[in-house]
Amino acid sequence: MPDIKIKSLESKEFSAYCALPAAGRGPGMIVIQEIFGVNANLRAICDDYAARGYVALCPDLFWRQQPDVQLTDKTPAEWDRAFELYKGFDVEAGVRDLLSTLAHLRAMPACSGKVGVVGYCLGGKLAFLMASRSDVDAAVGYYGVELEKYLDEIHDIRMPLILHIAALDKYTPPDVRARILKACERNPVIKPYVYEGADHAFSRIGGQHYDKTAADLANGRTVEFFAEYLQS
Repeated sequence: MPDIKIKSLESKEFSAYCALPAAGRGPGMIVIQEIFGVNANLRAICDDYAARGYVALCPDLFWRQQPDVQLTDKTPAEWDRAFELYKGFDVEAGVRDLLSTLAHLRAMPACSGKVGVVGYCLGGKLAFLMASRSDVDAAVGYYGVELEKYLDEIHDIRMPLILHIAALDKYTPPDVRARILKACERNPVIKPYVYEGADHAFSRIGGQHYDKTAADLANGRTVEFFAEYLQS
């Protein structure tokens, strides 16, 4: 279906890609973008969740800077623009937009009530923050960046959370990863997985660091996790 509109907490509107399950109804899934916007890759992820029975929404979180960004990771110019948008991104405003998305999704007749979030890179960080700051039913973050800045929120997480961490991720070097893993030990609802030999964005199909073995393992864990907490 075409993109839908969501009202922000400031009463402005932003768009979100929406994919519905064949049954017309199911649990909700918020798919949180990387730094490339709501591009074809993220839309395909939504479509895959819809095929698995979820009502999937991927909100445009860059709308305050530039609406409807759809970049690829194929050219230096697109990488430069993606990092400009990332550097200009207001994390707190992004969380507010995700809270609006959560409320909108739960109010949709197609949504059965339970909602999960899954995010990648920037979205991985935001999935962590949604786990600590909202009442989502389950959350998964793939190679979230700058998680070390938010470790004091570990104790706020009450719903189950998976963190997929790439061992070779330059954005999460070994000392930072050790701090994250140590902090996760304080909260039994958090399950971190480290993928040896895998780099940042290992699950982005067609990306420079795509690792099918690691991606299949992480995706399989994610599918089973959401089925347990959202579809049971």
